[in-house]
Amino acid sequence: MKKLAIFLILSFSQLLTLYSANVDSLKVVADSAYAKEDFDKAAKTYLRIAKVGESATICYNLGNCYYRQDDIARAILWYERASLLSPGDEDIRFNLDMARSKTIDRVIPKHEFFFFTWYHTLTNWMSVDAWARLALLFFVLCLVSLALYIYGQQMWLRKTGFTLAVVLLLLTVVADLCAWSQSTRLANRDGAIVMSPSAVVKSTPSTSGSDLFVLHEGTYVILHDNSLNDWAEVTLADGKQGWIEKKLIEVI
Repeated sequence: MKKLAIFLILSFSQLLTLYSANVDSLKVVADSAYAKEDFDKAAKTYLRIAKVGESATICYNLGNCYYRQDDIARAILWYERASLLSPGDEDIRFNLDMARSKTIDRVIPKHEFFFFTWYHTLTNWMSVDAWARLALLFFVLCLVSLALYIYGQQMWLRKTGFTLAVVLLLLTVVADLCAWSQSTRLANRDGAIVMSPSAVVKSTPSTSGSDLFVLHEGTYVILHDNSLNDWAEVTLADGKQGWIEKKLIEVI
């Protein structure tokens, strides 16, 4: 049994090594193709890496490849995926905004309460892993401060330890909430991009439904109901709702 466990561990380790080497070699090929401005080859190679495991860097590189090929819809799609994985990255945000500026539709978001705007800004400051690490750091410091309060020999030291413990506990809760929010966004993936040059949004999930409005490629929509096979109910940032054929959109 012990030998079997060692064999399995060694086999798994070798597989990880081979996987890492394969990904690294593919990235070298993709980076080289991009440097030579062979964006089609670079995109296809980056896609092979992304199918194995998404990362903010690979998604960002794919966005750049499609942007350089004037495929704005796919550029936005991959920039959005990169932003989902690394929401605090300013380069990703800049390129995403630049790609969005080339879309036809101009959707003005509804006004929201300032608290929600502040919360979304705070949550998107860092990735889920970064928030989780920060929460762990705050918690450890909270325990240290609590130890100062319990074992401190001087009153000022105990008061300081108690105050710091309370503050750090609150910061731990905030960081955990931000990590949970980011994790939920990654798990749900309720955003999508219109990939067709034009897409008619219907009043019902049927081709016989009334036409409500037309969307164009690159427009961001929120999936409200994705349970049907061929149709999805979507919401725009300005509050408009309707049904769109799933084949015309791609989930972020």
